[in-house]
Amino acid sequence: MLKIAQVLNNNVVLVDLDNQRQAVAKGKGLAFQKRRGDFIEPQKVEKLFYLETETSRHNLYFLLKDIPIDVVTTTYEIIDVAQRKYHIPVLDYIYITLSDHIFGAFKRFRDGSYINSMIPDLHEQYPNEYAAAREALEIINRNLNVKLPQSEAKNIALHFINAIGQSDSEQRFGEDKEATVSDLVQKVLKRHGILRSTSNSNYYDRFMIHLQYLVDRLQHADPAATVILPKVVSELESSYPKSYVIATEIFDEIKTEIYPEMSEDERLYFVIHIQRLITEPPAESN
Repeated sequence: MLKIAQVLNNNVVLVDLDNQRQAVAKGKGLAFQKRRGDFIEPQKVEKLFYLETETSRHNLYFLLKDIPIDVVTTTYEIIDVAQRKYHIPVLDYIYITLSDHIFGAFKRFRDGSYINSMIPDLHEQYPNEYAAAREALEIINRNLNVKLPQSEAKNIALHFINAIGQSDSEQRFGEDKEATVSDLVQKVLKRHGILRSTSNSNYYDRFMIHLQYLVDRLQHADPAATVILPKVVSELESSYPKSYVIATEIFDEIKTEIYPEMSEDERLYFVIHIQRLITEPPAESN
């Protein structure tokens, strides 16, 4: 029997496991007429998502403040598939960034304002991440009753690529450098008149989360293993000239002042984050 720690809705509960662990349990009518402290039968659980670390538990509570539980459980299902089936090691912060992205895409699709992704296709460089992303898109469309286009898989794949690294249960490194990188980026953004506001807060916070884990990625990455094709970078520069200028300024300053061996791949990630942050429309081709 599983003991309920918190009822999230009629179909989803947080349960206590052995050794002070917790998990999110999902099943039709699982919590009907149930409350905290009650027990549920394991055979009624359709899916179980383990919260292995303190960070993952914190992330769940953070997400539940602003994002519907169906989106959150969809994200957990996607990450579970990515880790278990495709063996993609991801940092815990992907639960926040991917949930936020899926919810935003869902709302735009529902409101009729969804625009196909302009992110370059990197499936040749990241075949595993793209395979996981294509399955993730199927899960989103099924669970949330939408029909997002296939191009959305590129957005999801980028979240996997961004979040690859050692797990949060391992030792974190370079906290001072994390603060230095964050301060540097915020100064560059401020020089360009980009400040956190109500309208851009989601994308601004997402960028800051990306930066928090940048130090870990850089310390465990192979600087020679650049996989982003020059053609892709050129396409981004042509499509988003303003974002490219700002992202390059950030990239160059970090490389000069903190990490001389930073991979060119990071420049692409910066461009995409800045483009979302300032909502720069794609430039018209000649």
